Amino acid sequence: MQAPSFWWSARFSFKAMALFPIGWVYGLVAGRRMMRAPRGESRLPVICIGNYVAGGAGKTPFSLMLAELLAADGHRPGFLLRGHGGRLPGPVLVDPQTHASQDVGDEALLLAQSGPTVVARDRVAGAHLAEQQAIDILVMDDGFQNPDLKKDLRLVLVDAQTGVGNGLCIPAGPLRAPLETQMRQTDVLVIVGDGDRAGKVLHHAGRKGVPILKAGLTAGESGHLAGLPLFAFAGIGRPGKFFSTLTGLGLDLRKTRSFSDHHAFTEKDASELLRQAESEDLQLVTTEKDMVRIETSRSEIFRWLENRTETLAVAMHVDDPARLKGLVRQTLRSRSFQSGATR
Repeated sequence: MQAPSFWWSARFSFKAMALFPIGWVYGLVAGRRMMRAPRGESRLPVICIGNYVAGGAGKTPFSLMLAELLAADGHRPGFLLRGHGGRLPGPVLVDPQTHASQDVGDEALLLAQSGPTVVARDRVAGAHLAEQQAIDILVMDDGFQNPDLKKDLRLVLVDAQTGVGNGLCIPAGPLRAPLETQMRQTDVLVIVGDGDRAGKVLHHAGRKGVPILKAGLTAGESGHLAGLPLFAFAGIGRPGKFFSTLTGLGLDLRKTRSFSDHHAFTEKDASELLRQAESEDLQLVTTEKDMVRIETSRSEIFRWLENRTETLAVAMHVDDPARLKGLVRQTLRSRSFQSGATR
């Protein structure tokens, strides 16, 4: 399912108002669930990367960037996530050699290229499996709204171009729980990219004294795409952002196709993409997340699609990495002090 456009409008639409009663009930239930006490904790420090709304905000690229910073600081980070788009409930240690995206989800396979990665719908059980690996800190990709596992540091990403949309809860708007409730659980706010739609959360954060970081996504090498007429397709939280990145790089984007987030490509999808690209003499291009799903699909037609498709890599950067490292170190010192005090 793709997020409806009225979610991101600054004004309430008729559809949003019609769905408001359902969203109010959803928000009430989700907010109360968020405030529940954790039912378990890990022996490892847990850093959670989340967002307030349904859809993508760059959590996986941020998790990868944070893991690099932690490794440079002498840590051995690992990852924990639910495994959206995968069929295995877990807990399971992801093996890129044997698992497909249909098993553990595309994000898990990307993360597993950088460190031990555990997929688990039960985050507490997943954390216990992660403790058995050669890691000393756990980066949790998503799960901010899930109260089950105690989190030591909660960083929440907000896209500056969309903010929190119309400020209503699902299905009237994109919020996963009431903003005020989610803000109370936020330790660090991270504004991603440039735009003027994050004013509401910045105001809340400033009022509550929440530290604010600025981050952004940077496109990787695009020379292999220069001069080619492109047909871009993507099944991510906001496909339009990927398409805008391509045009922003000055590339010749002729055609686009959007799929829902974590879309499981079918043989029909693959056949149609190949047919259109061939008939119009276009070069297919997609995201790394989408390519992971294509590469691990077992049907022969996906080998044709894989060979016919290029990717554009993106990486997250934070404007003040020293401050981010300082916030992590402060969290670890506090955790060590608390652990020592309870012995």
